[in-house]
Amino acid sequence: MVSPYDIEDVFPDEAETVRLPRHQTGSTAQSLAVTLVADYTMRTQAWLPSASIVALLGEAGIGSGAARTAISRLSRRGILESSRDGRYSSYRLTPAAVGNLAAGGAWIARFATRADPWDGFWTLVSFSFPQEERSQRRALRGQLRWLGYAPLYDALWVSPDAPNPTVKDQLTATTSGTMTMFRARHVELATQTNRNPIDAWDIAAIARRYSSFIRRWKSVLPRIRSGRISGAAAVHARTGIMDAYRHFPIIDPQLPIELMPAHWPRADAREVFVSVYDGLAEQAQEHVRAVVTQFSDSPYPEIRAHTTAEMASDGRTVKRS
Repeated sequence: MVSPYDIEDVFPDEAETVRLPRHQTGSTAQSLAVTLVADYTMRTQAWLPSASIVALLGEAGIGSGAARTAISRLSRRGILESSRDGRYSSYRLTPAAVGNLAAGGAWIARFATRADPWDGFWTLVSFSFPQEERSQRRALRGQLRWLGYAPLYDALWVSPDAPNPTVKDQLTATTSGTMTMFRARHVELATQTNRNPIDAWDIAAIARRYSSFIRRWKSVLPRIRSGRISGAAAVHARTGIMDAYRHFPIIDPQLPIELMPAHWPRADAREVFVSVYDGLAEQAQEHVRAVVTQFSDSPYPEIRAHTTAEMASDGRTVKRS
C-alpha cells in the first residue's frame, strides 16, 4: 500500500515512480476520491456504493469514466477495498489507508498550532549514493520533502525541527547509499556567498501561496455564515479547501516564526481553513448521505463529516464491521 497522498502531487520532480498523473491545475480524480471518502467515512469505515462515489465525483466535475478509473486504480494501489452484492459493488478505505490518512489528517489539523519557541538548532541530513542508484536517491529526496526537510545544497538537506521517532524510522529504512544526520547552529559568514539555512525554502513563493489561499477562501466565509452554501456546493468547497490546505505542512513545515517576515500568514490561513472546513461539515454530511441513499435501500447514518478537532485528536478512533 502506498501513501494516498503522493509527493508527486506537491513536488512533481521528487517522486521515484509516477503513481498518479503529473501535477496539474486542480486536483486529480484519485486525490479527490480519497479526500471525499476519507472526509465522511474515516471514523466509521462505512461502505459506499461505487455509483455514489462516481456521482459525488461527478458533482466535482469528474466524468463518470474518469471516476470509475480512479476508483479502480485506488483499489489496485491498496487504498480502497471492494465488496460485491450481485451486480453492485461498494468500496471503503483499507486498514492501511485509514492509518495513513488518520496520521496525515492529524498532521494537517495540528499544523500552525505549535507555540513552542525555536531553540536555534538545525537538523542536517547529508547523503551520498553511487551513480547507478539514482532512483534510490530520488526516493530519499521525496521522503525528506514529506518529513519537512529542504535542500540547502544538493545532498545537504535541513530542517529546523529535532528529529522525532517518525523521521528516524523513515530514514533508518533507507538501505542504500550513505547518510549522516547531525544538529547544529548556523554561523554567519561575512561573505557574499553565505547562505542561511532558511534559504532552502522559497519564502516569497510560500507567502504567495498563502495569500492566494486566503484570498480565495476568505471570500466564502460570509456565505457560510449566512447559510447560503449547502448541498453539493458544501461538499465541493469542503473537499476543495482540504485538497489545497494539505500542501502547506509540506511547503512550510512550521518554519520558525522568528525567521519569517513580519505578519507571516500561516495562522491566518489556518483560521480560514478551520472556518470553512468545520463551518460546512453538517451541510456536506447531509448531502453525502442523500446522494448515497439514492443508490441504496437504507439510510447511511454512519456517514459522518469529521471536524478539524477530531482530526487533530489523531483520527484513529475508527471501527470496522
